[in-house]
Amino acid sequence: MSRRTLGPVVLTLALPPLTYYFWLCLRDHGGALVAPSLGVLMRNVPAPTTRALALYGAWLALQIILQLWAPGRVQAGVPLADGSRLGYRLNGCVSFWISLAVVLAAVVGGVIPAGVVFDEFGPLLTTANLVACALALGLYVQGRRAGATTGDPIRDYFMGTTLNPRVGGLDLKYFCESRPGLILWVLFDLSLAGAQYERHGTVTTAMLLVTAFQFLYVADYFFHEEAILTTWDIKHEKFGWMLAWGDLVWVPFTYTIQAYYLVDHVHALSPPATAGIVVLNMAGYAVFRASNIQKHRFRRDPARPVWGRPPAYIRTATGSLLLTSGWWGIARHLNYLGDLAMALAWCLPTGLEHPLPYFYFVYMIVLLVHRERRDHAVCQAKYGADWDAYCRKVRWRIVPGVY
Repeated sequence: MSRRTLGPVVLTLALPPLTYYFWLCLRDHGGALVAPSLGVLMRNVPAPTTRALALYGAWLALQIILQLWAPGRVQAGVPLADGSRLGYRLNGCVSFWISLAVVLAAVVGGVIPAGVVFDEFGPLLTTANLVACALALGLYVQGRRAGATTGDPIRDYFMGTTLNPRVGGLDLKYFCESRPGLILWVLFDLSLAGAQYERHGTVTTAMLLVTAFQFLYVADYFFHEEAILTTWDIKHEKFGWMLAWGDLVWVPFTYTIQAYYLVDHVHALSPPATAGIVVLNMAGYAVFRASNIQKHRFRRDPARPVWGRPPAYIRTATGSLLLTSGWWGIARHLNYLGDLAMALAWCLPTGLEHPLPYFYFVYMIVLLVHRERRDHAVCQAKYGADWDAYCRKVRWRIVPGVY
């Protein structure tokens, strides 16, 4: 097995069991990390229940309907290799609020219990895993029929074969990146808050903070939906198991660890602690959002003032512009620092009894450092001496004065 194939094999085989491991630690051990045998872990993987299948199937159907037919303008994406530009229907904000309204109506109408996610978490996890793996297989078959494979079936299945696979008017990568998993993340949080109320008769300050912070993050994502079209995943990553599974399983089922943990951990937060966590989250949000918007606007209009002054930049030999003023003159990825501040703020309300609720923060450090390194290597190869000049101008990678 080649080195290029080994990584995809390990990740495909290891990540799904990891999600079950986290869930079992939360469900059976109060969030404590334990070391169950592989046999115990496998025996505790639940089959999809009828209710889980119905809920997840209805959810996907709703999101597809909204993506295709909810009102929204069509925006051209970035130019492809052949110079063409695909159209994307930007109706995520409308879809987000309609989705919340539909689920709220179902809860108020008694169709589903408010805390159903807590009861069906395992079966829903299995259902989502099956859907993601089946989608990746379908994408591989589609790529094979189109002659887009590389000859390495394992890597093609994992990384994908096509940059922008579409079924009719549905762009599969854009849809999965921005709809089912992200909105489900918010709904899982809200349902877990409902479960806490059902079990303990209260929704704690800690639960309110986690739910509100993550709600803001996702709502903001859809409010600035146009910016999605210039992200790395949409522009450069092919769509295979890695992105499909990450969107449909990893996001809603691991980003909600804090909310799941808090269902049965009803500790109190002092007013100073609450205020400090809110300040940390909002400071991280401000840096994250302002820096991302600044770069997005610079890409759209390089003459637009940055912090009230003409933007400073390096013009590369390829014609690309590297912004060196504003947030992007402080660090090459200061937006990642905002991400990390928010990640820590989402974990702190859980207290310090167990490390598992802090997995998201640790994961984000690894993810963003790896992403920054990968981006650095790509830009070094693309821009050469111009990139070296940029790095001398903007010395710090993510954390000014540290890294």
